[in-house]
Amino acid sequence: MDPHSSAQDVHRCDLCETAIVHSYCDFCHVNLCKPCIGDHISDGYHKHIIVPFQERRSTLIYPKCGTHTHKNCEFQCKDCNNIFVCSSCMASEQHGRHKFVEVTEVFKTKKDDIKKDAKELENHISPLYEEIARDLENQLANLDGGYEKITTTMSKQGEQWHREIDIIINNMKTEIGEIKVKHKDILQKHLDEIKQIQSLIKQTLQAIRKIEKSTDVSLTTEYSSKIREFSKLPPKVKVTLPTFIAKPIDPENLYSLFGQITPLSTATEENVSSLNQHKTSVRELMDEPELVTTIHTGHEKLRSVTCLNDDKIWTSGKTNDIKCFNSKGSLLQTIQKQSGKFPGDIAVDSDGDLLYTSGATRTVNKVKNGQTEELIRLQGWTPGYLCVTSTGDLLVTMYSDDYTQSKVVRYLGTTEKQTIQFDDKGKPLYSGNAKLKCIRENRNRDICVADSEAGAVVVVNQDGKLRWRYTGHPSVTKNKPFKSQDITTDSQSHILTADSDNHCIHILDQNGQFLGYIDNCDLKGPTGLCVDINDNLFVCEFYKGNVKKIKYLK
Repeated sequence: MDPHSSAQDVHRCDLCETAIVHSYCDFCHVNLCKPCIGDHISDGYHKHIIVPFQERRSTLIYPKCGTHTHKNCEFQCKDCNNIFVCSSCMASEQHGRHKFVEVTEVFKTKKDDIKKDAKELENHISPLYEEIARDLENQLANLDGGYEKITTTMSKQGEQWHREIDIIINNMKTEIGEIKVKHKDILQKHLDEIKQIQSLIKQTLQAIRKIEKSTDVSLTTEYSSKIREFSKLPPKVKVTLPTFIAKPIDPENLYSLFGQITPLSTATEENVSSLNQHKTSVRELMDEPELVTTIHTGHEKLRSVTCLNDDKIWTSGKTNDIKCFNSKGSLLQTIQKQSGKFPGDIAVDSDGDLLYTSGATRTVNKVKNGQTEELIRLQGWTPGYLCVTSTGDLLVTMYSDDYTQSKVVRYLGTTEKQTIQFDDKGKPLYSGNAKLKCIRENRNRDICVADSEAGAVVVVNQDGKLRWRYTGHPSVTKNKPFKSQDITTDSQSHILTADSDNHCIHILDQNGQFLGYIDNCDLKGPTGLCVDINDNLFVCEFYKGNVKKIKYLK
C-alpha cells in the first residue's frame, strides 16, 4: 500500500517524506520529523516557528509591515481606519498620539463574530429556507389533487348537461390545464430562487468554516458578514387555486352559464415579522362543517361574540350585561355597562382586555382588571362596531347624528389616524344609516365591512381604496335577499359573513369569490361571528341566545 495515498496512514514529514511527523513550522506550514528540523531552520532560526505537531496553526500569522518590511504588524491604528502597523510605525510621527489596538484582540473578536454567524446560519436562517422550500414542494406535490378536485366538480356539473355540453367541458379542462402549467411554473420559479439562496448560504458556510480553521489575520479581518443579507427573507409565495363556480342551466347560453374559472391568483406575504415566526399552513374547507359545542348564554337577542381563544368567550346582546364563558359553557364573569344601555359591539385586544362601544354615551371603552376606562368620545357621530387590527390599531364604524353618513375611522391609541368614507369618485362606500356595519381586518390587512342595509360586503385595502363588493350568491334554496349581519376572517384570509334571513354563513376568499356555505349545524338566525386562533368559528343565534362553535377547516 502506498503510504502517501493511504487514508489510514499517519502524518509524514514533508521534507524526507518517510519519517513520522513530530513538529510543525507555524511560519512555513510544513510537517517536520525530528532529524529534519535542523535542516529546515538552517537558513535562519529566528524566522521559523517550530511547535509540536498537535499545536500546529496555533500561532497567528501577522501581516507584514509595508513600511518596515522586516517587522510584523501586531497592532491596528484606530485613528487611521484600522490599518495594520508595526511597533516602528507606532513610534513614528505619522501615528503620534494615535490610539492602537492589538491585532490579537481584533482577531479574537472577529472569530467570535464568525462563530456566531455560522451558528445563526446553521441553526436559524438555513432551517427557515428549508421550511420555505418544503412549503413550495408541498404546494407542488398537492397541485394535482387540488386541480383534480376542480375537474371532478366540473364533471359532476357536466353530467347534468349530458352530451350537448361535452365540448364546453373539454374546453374548460384545457383552460384549467393551461392555468395549472402557469401555477406550476410560478411555484417552480420561486422554489428555484430559494434553492439558489440555499446554495449561497451553503457556500458562505463553507467559506466561514475555512476562515474558522485559518490563522490568516488578513483573511479573517477581511471577512464581511452576510447575515443581514440572508436575514431579509424572500416573500412567502402562496398561489391560490382557481375555483370553478357552477351556474344554473340555461340552454340559450350554455357556455356563459355553465360556470367560470377564476384566474390564477398569486399572493406574496413579506417575511418581515421575525425569523422565529412560523408560517401559516394551508388549510382546506371541510366538505361538511361540524358542530363542536353549543353555549347557552341566557342573552335575549344575542348580537355579538368575540374571543382570542376558547378559554374566554365574550358575548353581548340587547341588554346592558356583557358575559364571559369558557369553552364548556360555564359563566366566568359578567360586566354591567354603566349607562344601562346595551353595547354596540365588543372586541378583545391583544392583551385579552375587553373593548366595547356605547351608543348612549358615544364612547369606546376598555375594561381592564375589572375597571372601565373611556378611550374615545365622539361628537356628531355615534360608534357602532369595532375591531383590533394585527398592528394594534383600532377600527371603528360610526354614523352621523342625522343618519345620512357612515364611515370607518382608524385610531392609534386615542389618536385618529385614518378616515375611510368615500371611493375614488367621491361616492359613499357605505350606506348612510344606523343599521349594522360590522368590521374586521383580513390577514392581508384589507378592511372588510358587512353593510346590512346595502346587502353587501364592502372590502377596501389598508389605504382605504375599494377592492370589491359582494352582494350574495345565486341559490335556489337561499331565496331571501342577502343581508350581511356580521363578518369575521380567519388565518387563510377567508371572509365569513352571516346571512341571518337565509340561516347560513357565506364563505368568500380574499378576492371576493364565493367558496361555499355553512348551512348545516341547525343554524337559526345567525348574527355575531368570530374566529379564534385555531380557526374555530363561533356563531351567535339571535333569538335563541346560543353561541355555536363550528369546525369548518380541515
